[in-house]
Amino acid sequence: MHPNRLFHIGEPAAMAAMVRDLGFGTLVAPTPDGLRAVHVPVLIDGDRLRFHVSRSNHLHAALVGGVEALFVATGPSAYISPDWYGLADKVPTTNYVAVELNGPVRPLDREGLVALLDGLSAAGEGRLAPKRPWTRAKMTDGVFEKMLNAITGFEMTIRDWRGTAKLGQDKPAAARAGAADALAALGDLRMAEAMRR
Repeated sequence: MHPNRLFHIGEPAAMAAMVRDLGFGTLVAPTPDGLRAVHVPVLIDGDRLRFHVSRSNHLHAALVGGVEALFVATGPSAYISPDWYGLADKVPTTNYVAVELNGPVRPLDREGLVALLDGLSAAGEGRLAPKRPWTRAKMTDGVFEKMLNAITGFEMTIRDWRGTAKLGQDKPAAARAGAADALAALGDLRMAEAMRR
């Protein structure tokens, strides 16, 4: 995370909201062959982060064995030209929002995996409203159960929360607004909105 405390996200609830909104991130854990990463859809509830991994994934065996892992959720990011600040002697930078969570990981039982998959589907389908939600009830009998054999669900108990929202807070309000306006003009509305908040 960024060393400047001005950019730190201090509240776990704010970090959890970002992870919930993104619903996806990168999990990194040690294996006998070194660090490996897997990109996973996630659900977060309190200090619990749940996700699933293919049994054929290189990280699967390490996760089943129980390891300490790092999860990273990355929100919007954007290159910031010093020209946009309207200030002298500034340099280019990148603004970004990110959350890092780490803690021990354990496998879920089959019932927990089914609940995870139903929750992930409900969260994803909820983002598509007013579309009528998909549910596994639309699947042919037996297909879902067979697919379960290809994945394992996991839960991380979040021990450490670290968040960064580097959005130009170290610049005067007019400079931040100038950079946000320039990003919006280029079509980067997510970062422009984050900087304006």
